[in-house]
Amino acid sequence: MGKDTIKLTRKIQLLIDLPTYEERKEAIGKLYQWQNRSYRVANLMVSHLYVQEMIHEFFYLSDHIKYKLADEKKDEDGIFKTSRINTTYQVTSKRFKGEMPTNIISCLKASLYSRFKKNREAYWKGECSLQNFRRDMAFPFTTEGMSKLIHEPEKKAFCFRLFQIPVKTYLGKDFTDKRKLLERVAKGEIKLCTSHIKMKADKIFWLAVFEIEKEQHELKPNVIAEASLSLEYPIVVKTSNAKLQIGSREEFLYRRLAIQAALKRAQKGASYCKSGKGRKRKTKATNKFREKETNYVYSKLHLYSRKLIDFCIKHQAGTLILIDQKEKVSLAKEEGFVFRNWSYCDLMTKIKYKAEKAGIELIID
Repeated sequence: MGKDTIKLTRKIQLLIDLPTYEERKEAIGKLYQWQNRSYRVANLMVSHLYVQEMIHEFFYLSDHIKYKLADEKKDEDGIFKTSRINTTYQVTSKRFKGEMPTNIISCLKASLYSRFKKNREAYWKGECSLQNFRRDMAFPFTTEGMSKLIHEPEKKAFCFRLFQIPVKTYLGKDFTDKRKLLERVAKGEIKLCTSHIKMKADKIFWLAVFEIEKEQHELKPNVIAEASLSLEYPIVVKTSNAKLQIGSREEFLYRRLAIQAALKRAQKGASYCKSGKGRKRKTKATNKFREKETNYVYSKLHLYSRKLIDFCIKHQAGTLILIDQKEKVSLAKEEGFVFRNWSYCDLMTKIKYKAEKAGIELIID
């Protein structure tokens, strides 16, 4: 049996809850410093893990050297003074001591080591390169790095301390489930997992991870729904006694192509735009249409995947099969136009997430 819980990630904006501008500026500067140190720590950790994994390649000059990636106190052939998973923590914590919370270093150590183990064979074969982290990466932290989350009615926000920095949430016109999830966390009904902080344009975003129970529906595992994904019809799903076409070429593709055409016109006219703030002003229109296309596709894929899962729940289908999907994906990669405009990866990701949340078994054929 699978787990009865699922993890949800929600993007929530945070505001520094301090009275003066100078105090808020100092706090934001500290968060930017932690972000900078996090990307440096992550790159250092991955480099050390790779060297440790490939260390046998450096001993080709002699056959008499014995080594083992283990603690020398626990194994006579061990070459480490501590456990392997702790080596990267020791290196980075000494180098950046006092510049960032150790809680962040511990989170990076655990996540990067786990990810490295999954790709270890591909690294050894040279089939993929090491992950490279950028300066604007989100940095992780556990619930130990934040005080208890509470709702303060006078501030109309949920407040907590992030490594002693007082912050409050800004939900605005929330049409999602963010407020309900935060209320359940405050009441102790659900728990928070390792989350991330993302800094962008002097704004703070909390990528909160909630662990909740899966939805309970009266599903029958022997009832199978077969779905087909394509560019002509985004989703066509059927059971033994029902069929549904979700979306159409006119609705999805033509609207997307119209946005792309507007983007091309904006790119051609960018050189004639009034200057004043350099590149930022000239590319304002192009950035607007790029964002518009992204938002349009994101919204449509969420809608299509939601309708698919609702159809399965309505007909009590406990199993969902995506027919001939692997073959269609390989064919789409050969066609530039289809690969560019058919967002099959994002759609499959959203279907997988919603199916898991609803307790539906997903099979990709």
